[in-house]
Amino acid sequence: MNPVKNPNSTQLRQENVFLNLVINILLPSLILIKGIKWFPLRPSGALVCAIIFPICYCVFDFIIRKRYNLFSVIGFISILITGGIGLFKLDKDWIAIKEAAVPSLIGLAVLATTKTQKPLVRLFLYNKEIVDVVRVDLELDKRGNRTAFEQLMEFCTFLLAASFFLSASLNYLLAKYLIRSESGTDAFNMELGKMTFWSYPVILIPSMVVMSLVLWKLLSGIKALTGLNTEEIFKISRD
Repeated sequence: MNPVKNPNSTQLRQENVFLNLVINILLPSLILIKGIKWFPLRPSGALVCAIIFPICYCVFDFIIRKRYNLFSVIGFISILITGGIGLFKLDKDWIAIKEAAVPSLIGLAVLATTKTQKPLVRLFLYNKEIVDVVRVDLELDKRGNRTAFEQLMEFCTFLLAASFFLSASLNYLLAKYLIRSESGTDAFNMELGKMTFWSYPVILIPSMVVMSLVLWKLLSGIKALTGLNTEEIFKISRD
């Protein structure tokens, strides 16, 4: 007798974080930094090889997981812009501008959608794939805490936007510090590789600290307003 298939077995395949880091960070960084020593490539050739890996990963991930997310699309566009700056030999300062513009635009979008029917803060922090939204909403209405919850979400929105603005500032400073050579040169590629490598510890860690603060504030607020515990709030904890 064949076992009954669990409906959850059709859920999307989880992304391999290690593979993500290797393809999107380590390999491009190594190619840009060591390309001239390891391969007989012109600067433009090394840059093309470096950006091919994350581009192919984005496409492959979309094919396998059968969906895209906002960060994947933004990352894909960011890679293309970076490659375009190097290939067309635009002013090196465009790298710093691009690095700051991407998270800044996300932060502004988070703020701009606050009063709309689909605020981005719900996509990032309060979505049905992670939180048992139906149960939480039911408890909020039962206790008459809907208004207090909306105020909590608004506060978390500003904190979330602040995390993106922090990322934008750190991106800009890191790019200005590391990118000193003109685009289209081996030195530019090496500096771009170093920036790609150092962007994770320098930018991601502080941003994650702020994001963790936002999640803690949201979770503690939901607990206080609904009386639910962590296992009852998050779907993932019961899977």
